[in-house]
Amino acid sequence: MNDTEEIKNLYRMVNKAMVKKDTQTLRQIVKPGSVLIYMTGYVQPISEWFNQIESKEMRYFASKEENIKDVAVNGQKAGLTGQSRAKARIWGGGTYTWPLQIKMSFEKQDGKWLVTDQLASTY
Repeated sequence: MNDTEEIKNLYRMVNKAMVKKDTQTLRQIVKPGSVLIYMTGYVQPISEWFNQIESKEMRYFASKEENIKDVAVNGQKAGLTGQSRAKARIWGGGTYTWPLQIKMSFEKQDGKWLVTDQLASTY
């Protein structure tokens, strides 16, 4: 599998793991110390996101991929923009399906790609 396919696969793995509440997989593919930046501007440490998935403060029920675009690999860094329909209940609110866009950054360490930062918005 080439680098482009590997980073696309990581994007898909994050979405599947969110829905399955599989924080063990997320901890293996997301770099410690990274952040998730929400459309509200809130910068969430990734460890807090994992904890909120585990406590069900953030519940993801489904994620349907619609598009992966702007894939760029530059040496040990990469990025892409993924678009999906994400059904979720966040921080006690109602359950909604959002057109969720994630600009995801990656870094290759010891031959393995890891997700670094994620910027969430809608499309």
